[in-house]
Amino acid sequence: MAAKEEVAPAGEAPKKGKKLLLIVVTLGVVLVLVAALALWVLLSLNKDDGEGGDEEEVQEVAGGHAGASPIYVALDPFTVNLARTPPPPPDSGGMTADGRERLPSLTVPDDGDRYMQATVSLEVASPDADAAIKARMPRIRNNVTLIMSGKTATELMTSEGKKALAKEIRDDINRVLNPSAKGKKANGPVIDVLFPAFIIQ
Repeated sequence: MAAKEEVAPAGEAPKKGKKLLLIVVTLGVVLVLVAALALWVLLSLNKDDGEGGDEEEVQEVAGGHAGASPIYVALDPFTVNLARTPPPPPDSGGMTADGRERLPSLTVPDDGDRYMQATVSLEVASPDADAAIKARMPRIRNNVTLIMSGKTATELMTSEGKKALAKEIRDDINRVLNPSAKGKKANGPVIDVLFPAFIIQ
């Protein structure tokens, strides 16, 4: 007796083929989505690294990292004699251009020796600046003393005069710390000069 062959109905073969095709297409779509997601993650990480580097570089130029506490280096207090206020030029008197009589100018007499006591704190860009400043402290103190003693009490009475003094001291200290910047504005670790105490007598 011959074995009976089972013949599948005509509709079953195409169903298996459709299922297989559907599985292959679904796997292909999933693989494409996973690849796209992986590419997006890699590109966003690279973009963040690039932007972070630029931002970090800008922060270093500006004097430190964002959110970092400021770093200060205190100098010992200074006591210096101030320069005397020069007397005004003698008034020639006579007439003004519009025919009025010229009055002699009133001057505040120089009331003798004046001196200044000041404490100075330097705001610096990094903790490394402290060692560089201490290594050159005799030169820095000498220069700051000369700058201060060249000022008059009148110049230093105003906030503008104090700000100008602070800028002059900052630029001079940066030149001491970076001597290669002779004759031009020296960039250096000192960001600002502060006067916690400032007395003129």
